Amino acid sequence: MIKFLSTTAAAVLAMGLAPNAFAQDTMMSDDAQPFSGLYVAASGGYDVQGNDIGSRIQFDRNGDGRFGDGITDQVSTATGADAFSPGFCNGRALTTNPGNGCENDRNRASYYGRVGFDVQRGHFVFGALGEFGKTEIKDYVSGFSTTPAFYTMERAVNWEASARLRAGLAFGEGRNAGMFYATGGAGYADIKHRFYTNNTANAFSDNGNDKKWGYIVGGGVEKFITRKISIGAEYTYHDYKDGDYRVQVTQGTAPATNPFVLAPNTAGTTIRRADDNFRWHSLRGTVGFHF
Repeated sequence: MIKFLSTTAAAVLAMGLAPNAFAQDTMMSDDAQPFSGLYVAASGGYDVQGNDIGSRIQFDRNGDGRFGDGITDQVSTATGADAFSPGFCNGRALTTNPGNGCENDRNRASYYGRVGFDVQRGHFVFGALGEFGKTEIKDYVSGFSTTPAFYTMERAVNWEASARLRAGLAFGEGRNAGMFYATGGAGYADIKHRFYTNNTANAFSDNGNDKKWGYIVGGGVEKFITRKISIGAEYTYHDYKDGDYRVQVTQGTAPATNPFVLAPNTAGTTIRRADDNFRWHSLRGTVGFHF
């Protein structure tokens, strides 16, 4: 997919810098402001997450609302040993043994639709757009206990919307035109959370999905291929703060000596992921229709 988008961008640039006999027959050469007006577009591509090395699960063991406060928030066995001494990984646990490794965060396809309006003045283009779509990426973190057991927290995106500005520099003449542009604005995403474990003794409950504000920035290149249709390639960076997801662990059928409910706090333990940054890079091809 990345190779496809790179090829698309190169082709778009080549069409903008070289004569195009087809365009001369099908485009209006006397249209001096081809980007001015309303347009709709679709885009699709591939999303990639950064490597969140060192990500782990944190615990609020003493019920004070803070996480990772040293020994007071350590999940300990009846002998005082760290119940999570096998460690953590920034991925999805494959087994109860951390030595077997973890599956990396999943980088997947994305697909969006948008509507926008631009104003062109000479070689300068200014506008705004609204976009709605979905990415299939998944972000994991896992912990391993001495039981042995694994505990995995997963987040994904149900949908994402954004309102962004766009500013570009047009090249070429008339309808045989293209532009390079920058874009940025606010994002709003419905972030889906999931928790799973092979621990069947304790009881687990969570606080569900979150809708979060963030921001999106990027840029791209766009080129007309007919009077009304343009194609392009675009890169965007997406950034959301997602630190409110919690999992509450209570006794369930486990004995009173269970590390999650061991005295003095028998009410249980609250779990969260230490990394509250949900970020990804998006590379997409675009097709637009201009009214």
